[in-house]
Amino acid sequence: MYKNLQRWTRISLIVVYLVIAAGATVRMTGSGMGCPDWPKCFGYYIPPTQVEQLAWKPNTTFKKGNVIIDQDRLLVAADTFTSTDTFNPELWKPYTKHDYAHFNATHTWIEFINRLLGALSGLAILILFGYSVKWWRKKPIIFIFALLSLLGILFQAWLGKTVVDSNLLPLKISLHMLMALLLIGFLLVVRVASKSFGLSKLPSRKIRVLLYGTFALTLIQIILGIQVRQFVDLQVERWGYDLPQFWLAAPELNFYIHRSLSLFVVAANILLFIRVVKDNIEQIFIKRILWLVSGEIALGIAMFYFDFPFATQPLHLVLATLLFGVQLYWVLRINLHRYDLSL
Repeated sequence: MYKNLQRWTRISLIVVYLVIAAGATVRMTGSGMGCPDWPKCFGYYIPPTQVEQLAWKPNTTFKKGNVIIDQDRLLVAADTFTSTDTFNPELWKPYTKHDYAHFNATHTWIEFINRLLGALSGLAILILFGYSVKWWRKKPIIFIFALLSLLGILFQAWLGKTVVDSNLLPLKISLHMLMALLLIGFLLVVRVASKSFGLSKLPSRKIRVLLYGTFALTLIQIILGIQVRQFVDLQVERWGYDLPQFWLAAPELNFYIHRSLSLFVVAANILLFIRVVKDNIEQIFIKRILWLVSGEIALGIAMFYFDFPFATQPLHLVLATLLFGVQLYWVLRINLHRYDLSL
């Protein structure tokens, strides 16, 4: 009955997580301005591969919106035209959103793949919304959260544009990340609400309280982690990508709170595991949570003590979002099936 909903919710979640992983890779490699305009890339749907493609050339047709790099500035073709033997500045207008005018083929294509995955996630969610329409009377919660997912991905696309236009302002990048978590939440509600089965055994009140508490700790850790990441971004801008040993040489208070709170996260989840085993309820969720928490701590230690080894930053972020997803999925399964919310 829910086969198509389940399939496209699963596909949407997978692609959204791939977008998060790609976005983290963009930040790790400093590729955020690989495409300095939006939604195109240097004015093209398929980005260039060589800097020569962004140079002015005589006797060449330029389409409206095409971008060239001229004397460390971006110029945009005001209309479609064919150039003559001499450069005519009247046919070009300066790009005014920012003054970033560099080309790096690797950065450009990393950012382009990130945007391509974002477009695929939008398509998947649009299809999911289409399948949800017939449920707007029978089970409105499915339709409502599918609609919220669609609106969320559109808002996320707009946020992506503002991030590029701001030349990667850290605060806007953080808002972009928080919106991705909210989008995962919307999709998980659809997934759980369209399940035709519940839990084999309802967890006790003590387990539910522990679960809600650990989930709250995870949310606090994510917020603190985002603030630490903003600080690291500023340090990267100061020291450059070749000196990671200085990125956390003098961290702010948020870092120390984030690091210390991880011990409480571990302790709370171990206690939750003990209660789950004692009450003999399904252990799949808590086992996944413990593995993810362990991975998070290991990556955090590697970043601080070993100067950000390759890929530790994006992996740390991806594991955090997976932890958020597993915990929220468990919370939703308990509550949606406990109260049979078909509102």
